[in-house]
Amino acid sequence: MNEQPIYLYSNRVFLNEQLLPANILIKEGKILGIYPGQKMPGAEDHSPYVIMPGAIDAHVHVNEPGRTEWEGFDTACKAAAKGGITSIVDMPLNSSPVVTTIEALEGKIKATADKLHVDVGFWAGAIDGNVEQVTALLEKGCLGVKVFLSDSGLEEFPNISMKDLETLMSSIQKLNKPVLAHCEFDHLPASTKVTITPKSYEAYLESRPKEWENKAVKAFVELSEKHQCKAHVVHLASDEIVPWIEEQKNKKIPFTVETCPHYLMFYAEDIADGNTLFKCAPPIRDYSNRKGLVEAVKKGTIDFIASDHSPAPPDIKEIESGDFSKAWGGIAGLQFLLSASWTALKEEISLEQFIPLLTSRPAKFLGLSRQVGILREGNTANITIWNPEGMFTVSPESIEHRHKASPYSGLELSGTIIQTIVNGHVVYKEGEFVELNKGKTLKA
Repeated sequence: MNEQPIYLYSNRVFLNEQLLPANILIKEGKILGIYPGQKMPGAEDHSPYVIMPGAIDAHVHVNEPGRTEWEGFDTACKAAAKGGITSIVDMPLNSSPVVTTIEALEGKIKATADKLHVDVGFWAGAIDGNVEQVTALLEKGCLGVKVFLSDSGLEEFPNISMKDLETLMSSIQKLNKPVLAHCEFDHLPASTKVTITPKSYEAYLESRPKEWENKAVKAFVELSEKHQCKAHVVHLASDEIVPWIEEQKNKKIPFTVETCPHYLMFYAEDIADGNTLFKCAPPIRDYSNRKGLVEAVKKGTIDFIASDHSPAPPDIKEIESGDFSKAWGGIAGLQFLLSASWTALKEEISLEQFIPLLTSRPAKFLGLSRQVGILREGNTANITIWNPEGMFTVSPESIEHRHKASPYSGLELSGTIIQTIVNGHVVYKEGEFVELNKGKTLKA
């Protein structure tokens, strides 16, 4: 490798939690040098745009192999790059087979050939009875392990029992890898009105009450405390549990929490009956709940933001019928992680507070801070250049996901992506893909 160096400059480079004038020298995929101060000769001046570490999405369902008609590495990675994301971590479902064995992981990695337009890591999957396989998957390079405490919607990935979850957490504690949990207890009572009025969003909302999430989060975090195993609550949607989470964080329990842009941006009162594009689990709740989650992000109770991109073909999403009781639950939003999150939060927090939510904090959670998430000499040159003041309207033709239906379609969002640099290569620039297949497999 003997590539020409790249010199970048902006009067707003995110260094040491501040936006400062600085120059960045990139060579052979790495950050060779960082030089604060005035523009140096030969540097590309990107002022007044922000230069920051590439955004990281730690929660993505790519679905390949087996359900590539839902999404795939080619389309998912292009969507990520267009959205300023340089690293994603793929969930063990909804691909087929699910990643609960070494063979399935190897199939995943093989499926990425010539499609890694950004860096991609993998989560292992845990179901009852496969604890030994999980240990092997983590040793093979998976960044952690995902479990469901409620029905996942896929027969091949059933929820784990609390007994086997405890066995899992006690057995992998020494590996220092996180267990990620979808926290809902669907064995608890709930309204069944959605079966009678299947197009009613209110009925769907009542079918998955906050109590399901609150009690599951408590049970999961208590196991983290008991076994001192890293734990991570994915896609927090209930504001009721936030005060309890704050109390537990004061006890130094090794757990973290994410939420998603759709919980920070949308609210139930604004979702029309029959609009199944908004169906996800846990559900998008009311306006007051949304404000509670925003406050939790502002206070640092929620550690970072991830998209939980979980798309499906229009027929499986029941777009025509509008039937919430049958529609696949998942939001198509990978491409808009950065812009939707910034749109939801720009009146609430500063840029300096916002950027770590998509960069250094997920990198620390993933155990990848020495590679990505921070602009630092020696780190991988994964960089996003964007305009926080820029605005754009999401059109179907601008969406790179395999399927164009998304709750973000038609909305005006803040934060336009100027360039996405992956491993020192300009993958996306001002509306065009420049160099593809420059990503790599992420391992801790």
